[in-house]
Amino acid sequence: MTDRNFADEPVESFDAPPLTFTDREDREIELRPYDPDREIGGRSEYEALVAMYDAFDPSDRAQGIPPAREDRVRDWLDNILTDDCLNVIAWDGPDAAGHATLVPDGEAYELAIFVLQAYQRSGIGTRLMTGLLGYGQQEGIEKVWLTVERWNRAAVGLYKKIGFETSDAESFELEMTLRLS
Repeated sequence: MTDRNFADEPVESFDAPPLTFTDREDREIELRPYDPDREIGGRSEYEALVAMYDAFDPSDRAQGIPPAREDRVRDWLDNILTDDCLNVIAWDGPDAAGHATLVPDGEAYELAIFVLQAYQRSGIGTRLMTGLLGYGQQEGIEKVWLTVERWNRAAVGLYKKIGFETSDAESFELEMTLRLS
């Protein structure tokens, strides 16, 4: 872990899930924290996430995640769908449209977010991220960081709009940080 610089002042408060909203395509989207015991559409939330990642466009994979093969997706999910991580899923009926996670890393949490290609550019990513950050605030998380490929202007712009600041720009990736509380 590198020494990360975090702003002295926390960002605004975000609403925590469960939340429901209508995206730009008029789909009713529900954001909920992951629940391993909940079934949706006749399958577990876990299996719905596996199906989402199985349908993930390979060109949308960054930094090796999400993994490409189902067995590796399952291993990866087993590592991040634990009690020490926070996970929020965007649901379009019984289908997982997006997933965001906060994974502990020393004194901070690393953020990762994934939205299926068919749901991108409809506002789901923004709502999924702010919902996850609201969940993090509710759970007392203070510091969050992420990395993003510097040429991914849409993502960098979204992160800045939410309150992330660039803390390291030494490589092809930007490291961005945010103080929640």
